[in-house]
Amino acid sequence: MHTPHSGMGIAAFITAVCGAVLMLGLVVIAGIIETTTPGGMEETSMSAILVGLGLMLTALMQLVAFGLGVAGALQADRRRVFAVLGLVFSIGSMLGVVLLMVIGSLS
Repeated sequence: MHTPHSGMGIAAFITAVCGAVLMLGLVVIAGIIETTTPGGMEETSMSAILVGLGLMLTALMQLVAFGLGVAGALQADRRRVFAVLGLVFSIGSMLGVVLLMVIGSLS
């Protein structure tokens, strides 16, 4: 008999992938605004505030995906593939954004 996938693992995977795509889109939008605005993006502009708020919300999505991934990985008698993938995507996207921020602050 084949064991079913973890529902929390599937939710973690979907949340992590959607959050990663949104996060990547916001980083691209921030880069476009930075390069097309003379003198760079104004920190107090509405676009900068909205991009920053969006990044915080996607970071919250990744934390939720991480929690769901851990819960899905700990479920007994369930397949853990999607839970582990959700963990990998949530951790990877968060580390990617942190790495971009560090690189940006160094240059």
